[in-house]
Amino acid sequence: MKLPVIKHLVDFIEENDQDYIIEATEVLEALTELPSLKDEELDVIGELISNMYGALEVHQAMKSGTDKKTALNSFMQRVLGSIDK
Repeated sequence: MKLPVIKHLVDFIEENDQDYIIEATEVLEALTELPSLKDEELDVIGELISNMYGALEVHQAMKSGTDKKTALNSFMQRVLGSIDK
């Protein structure tokens, strides 16, 4: 997951609608079922999906009243904390 990508996606959600991100993740998830995809392609798609779900989580935290910077930092701390375990 990359914080700049997540931040950009959160900005996109704020300017447009989270439904675009939800629908895009559904399309990408459907693509992962294609048997002819190479591992590298699956890795890229997986990274995109992860960033999109991360942006949705950050956006949800913002809707609950958390400011953007705190929401982004809290999300990344959770991600890094889960990696360290």
